[in-house]
Formats: sequence, structure tokens, C-alpha cells
Amino acid sequence: MARRRIDPGEGELALAAWQRGEATPAQVRTAVRYGLQTLADRAPGTSVEVRVPPAGVVQVIEGPRHTRGTPPNVVETNPDTFLALATGQTSWPDAVGSGAVTASGSRANLTGWLPLWP
Repeated sequence: MARRRIDPGEGELALAAWQRGEATPAQVRTAVRYGLQTLADRAPGTSVEVRVPPAGVVQVIEGPRHTRGTPPNVVETNPDTFLALATGQTSWPDAVGSGAVTASGSRANLTGWLPLWP
């Protein structure tokens, strides 16, 4: 079953509302899902699982495929941190260093893929 894709216009509007500090919870979820979708489009693969609860999860970056249990390469963060990374408002080293992002596994580093929208 194919997942519903976020329309780019809808995603951009939600992202803009978040950047202005005016996003509703639904708009934040839409912005995050749009960001995850964009990340998956730019970094196709299944070796790293990126989790942004409760908004969504995506597998990205080429490499060994994982099929069962907890993946060996996992990145997890909250919606605001993910959007700050995606828009360049914070850096990967700062987010990981502060504990806002947890990254486990040798491939769980998104430095080369973020920001999505500088």
C-alpha cells in the first residue's frame, strides 16, 4: 500500500506557518511529514530509520536493508528539532550534542542530508 504523499503546496504552507511560530499541531505534523518525504526523496534507501514521533517515520540512505526488529541505525527527534534541522536553524552536531537528537548506529548521521531547505 502506497503512503499518501504531502502535496508540496500544502507542505510549504505548513512549513511557513511553523517558521512564523503560528503553526497548529496539524500543520506541524504536515510540515514534518513533508520534510520526511523530502528527505526520503533526496536520500533513498533503507539503512537508516528516521523517527519523529508522533508525526512520522521514514527509512533513508542506501546501504544494508533492515527487515525485522529494531533497526541498527536509528535517528530520533521531536518535531520542532527535526524542522529546525530541516530548515538550517540548528546544526546536526548541535542537535546531537544537546541531546535533542538521538542517533544510534554507524550510519545514523544526517549531516550530509540536512538542511533540506536552507
